[in-house]
Order: sequence, then C-alpha cells, then structure tokens
Amino acid sequence: MKKKVTKIGVLTSGGDAPGMNACVRAVVRTGIYYGLEVYGIVRGYTGMVENDIYKMESGSVANIIQRGGTILKTSRCKEFFTPEGRKKAYDNLIKLGINGLVIIGGDGSFRGAQTFSNEYDIPCVGLPGTIDKDIAGTDFTIGFDTAVNTAVEAIDKIRDTADAHDRLFIIEVMGRDAGYIALHSGIATGAQNVLIPERKTDIEEVIKQLEEKERRHKLVNLIVVAEGDEFGGADEIAKIIKARLPIQDVRVCILGHIQRGGSPTCFDRLIASRMGYSAVECLMEGKFNVFVGMVNNRMHFTPLNEAVKKKQRISEEWIKIVKILAS
Repeated sequence: MKKKVTKIGVLTSGGDAPGMNACVRAVVRTGIYYGLEVYGIVRGYTGMVENDIYKMESGSVANIIQRGGTILKTSRCKEFFTPEGRKKAYDNLIKLGINGLVIIGGDGSFRGAQTFSNEYDIPCVGLPGTIDKDIAGTDFTIGFDTAVNTAVEAIDKIRDTADAHDRLFIIEVMGRDAGYIALHSGIATGAQNVLIPERKTDIEEVIKQLEEKERRHKLVNLIVVAEGDEFGGADEIAKIIKARLPIQDVRVCILGHIQRGGSPTCFDRLIASRMGYSAVECLMEGKFNVFVGMVNNRMHFTPLNEAVKKKQRISEEWIKIVKILAS
C-alpha cells in the first residue's frame, strides 16, 4: 500500500462534534496546498455507498471554522458494514480516482475504516472527532472541550437556582459508554457526586453522603451523572433518592444534545486544524492506516487496528479528586 496518494476523500462519521468543520477545512486546504484533489463525502460512509461525493475547493470551506456540526453531514451506515456495501463504496471511489481517505469520527468509524482498508487498497487515516474523549492514543478528541464547557456553563446556572431554593439537582450529561464529560464538568462545578459508566455506582454511599450533608444543613447539592450510568441516568437516580430521602427537594435536569452543538472553543479549533493538517501529511508521507492523536502536545500515531481495540481509561486519581473536593 506504499503508493502515491493524489486524490483524497474526507468524511465525518458517527456523532457530530464541534470542531469537525475546522478539521474538514484543514484537510481540504492542506491537500490543495500539496497539489492534491480533495473530495467531500456526504453523510459519512452512506455517501461512499451512495456516491454522494463532490470535489472541494478552498472556497468550499470558507467561513466554517466557527460553526458547530459538520457541513459534510454525518450518519451511521449499516450497509457499509456488509461486504456488498463496502464493494459499492470502493467502486464509487475508484470511479473518481480517490486513493486516500481521511475519516473524522469515533471508534465505530475507525472500525469501518480498518475493515475497508484491509479489504481494498485505499489507505485511511483516522482523526478523533467525538465529544466523549473515549479513544486511547490521544489526550483530547475534537469536540470534547466544547461539549464539557457547554455542560459547565449550564451546571453553573443550575447551581444558582439550586442555591435559591435549597435543592438537590441531579444533572445528566452525555456519555453512554464514557464518563469524561461527567467527570470533568462535575469537578469544574463542585458537584458532590459524579456517577459514570466506568465505575460501579454505590447508591448506598450516595445516600449516606446526602444524609450527612442534611445533618450539616448543606441543602444545596449537585450530582452529575453520565447517561450511561448503570442505574439508567438521572431520572432513575432521582427516584431512588426521593424514596429514601423524602425531605430532599430533588430536581432533574437532562442537558441532552445542547452538548453536541454550538461554536467550537478555541482549543477545539486548534487541535482540529492541527490534526487535519497532520492527516494529509501522513498520506503524503506513506503513513497509512493510522489514527492521529495528540499526546503531551505532540502528534501521536497509532495503527488503526490498535486504536479500535483500546478505550481511554479514567484514572483513579480523578475519582479521588471528586471525593476529596466534594467533602
């Protein structure tokens, strides 16, 4: 697969993340700088299967760096995960002469890229576009900083009304399989508890802590819970607490998809731009079938077949920090 790449396709796949547009912009303009033709693939792998592909110019990505979402759209394509679907996708790329791909997405998107590159002679480079920050091999993912800052801003406002009414608020943030948004936003807003999928929730300990705070007349409490917590999210936690502590004035707030949208932060724009630039450099230099991340502020390259096997693990130190600072 050490062939010269002359035409590249770029796509965004899986859940959208703020900063994807900045990344697409970087891929397109870096590719054009090096004399490559760049094609936008619409709706992720669906666009590859359905031949929804168009040539992009420098002007195609003007005025998008500040926009959330993705101008290329995104979807989850079941057909691509069949041999017949991947064959259609390959034939469509070959018709256009596309001989390199940049995939911006999460681990599911990388699995698709790995399978596709194993079957056909199209080199792929993966970039971590996901608000969950759950991909091993990078300190940050595109969209995480924006999503967690959106959550922090919302929780700060909720704390104001919690304080005014002496209430317990249980706030649900995104994170079906990963608790990074809950963990970071919980620490940053002074939450009394952070409940995440990676760690078994001790509901008795939660109740015990709330009872202790009642005795100390600390009536303003925040619990941040990831949607993938084993108890089923904020609503289920609230039911248990209301049944066990009827004196508590409990409210639930589910932040939902506001965490996905919005203008990306400066940090997300910077890492997205840097990663997009590096992806094109990889294809130019023959670094094929890798995932491009950032570790200790340096670009870090992980083979795709390793990237799809590993999850970013939450350090026990973070859990300890939550416990100590909430006491």
